[in-house]
Amino acid sequence: MLTGTSIQHVHQGLGTLLDPQELLGYYNDLTEKVIKAPELLSTEELPRYGGTEVYFPVDIFQYGLGAYDLYLQTKEQKYLTKVLLCAEWALANQLPSGAWDNFSFLYPEAPYGAMAQGEGASLLLRVFKETQQERFLIAAHSAIDFMLLPLEDGGTTRYDHRGVIFMEYTHRPVVMNGWIFAWWGLYDYVLVSQDNGRYQEILYLSCQTLEKELHHFARSFWSMYDEGGRIASPFYHRLHIAQMQAMYQLTQHTVFSDYAQRWTDNDKNLIFKMSAFCIKAWQKIIEKEHHEPTKEKNR
Repeated sequence: MLTGTSIQHVHQGLGTLLDPQELLGYYNDLTEKVIKAPELLSTEELPRYGGTEVYFPVDIFQYGLGAYDLYLQTKEQKYLTKVLLCAEWALANQLPSGAWDNFSFLYPEAPYGAMAQGEGASLLLRVFKETQQERFLIAAHSAIDFMLLPLEDGGTTRYDHRGVIFMEYTHRPVVMNGWIFAWWGLYDYVLVSQDNGRYQEILYLSCQTLEKELHHFARSFWSMYDEGGRIASPFYHRLHIAQMQAMYQLTQHTVFSDYAQRWTDNDKNLIFKMSAFCIKAWQKIIEKEHHEPTKEKNR
C-alpha cells in the first residue's frame, strides 16, 4: 500500500481507449495488471490473490480487461487469448444465480459484491463483441440481474431513501470505487443491449445517487475510501481521480470533473499528501489490531 509496487497497486489512470458511445477500451487503464505479470502471458495460468492459491474474480476480470485494452492497442493475439481465457473462467465459475463468489475466503457470510458483478459483465460483454457468441451476452445479463437484486433478497444493490447504491461489500460501509466499477458494468450492458427501460432507469438513478453522495467520500484535503471513515491510500486517491475523469466523459456532468480537479490539486499538495499518509497508516494499525481483513487492507 505504501510503496505502490505490488501488482494490485499498479497505476490505473483514465482509460486511453474510452468511448462513451461504443464498447471499446475500459474506463480506467488496467494494462499494467498484465504488463507487470509477463510470466502469465505464455501460460494458461490466471492471477491469484496476493500470492495465495485463491482465484479472486475481481483480479481475473481486471486482468482480462487490461489484456483487452492491450489487444485493441497492439492487435497481438497473445492478449486476446488471455482475454478469452479469463472469460471462460468467468463462465465456468458463475453460479446459477448469476453471481460470482468473490469474498467467501474472507467473509463466508457475505460472499457477493457489486464490483465483481459489474466488472465480470464488462469483460463478458467485450468478449461477446469480439466473438458474437451469445453465451457471453447471456452470462453478462445474468451477472447484472444478480447485481441489481436488493440486498434483502441476497443481491448487491441497496435501494433506500438515498437512492440506488451498488455495494462492493454487502455487509460493510459503501465503497466509492466499487460502486463506480459496478456502475460501469451496468453502463456497458445498457450500451450493448440498447435498453431504454428498467436497466437504463436504474443506471440513471444510481448515477444521480452517486452525485448526491460524493460529499461523503471527500474530506477537505483528500478523498475517502468508504463511508465508514477510512481515508483513501495514495493508490486509491489517484484511482478516484481517474474514476471521476471517466465519469465526466461518460455523463458530461460537471460534478465529476469538479471532484477530479479538486482531488488532483490535493494530490499535488505535499502537506495534504503527508497528512493523508499518516492517517492511513494509523488506520491500518487499528485495523490490524482488530483483525479486520478486507480487500482494501491488502492494497
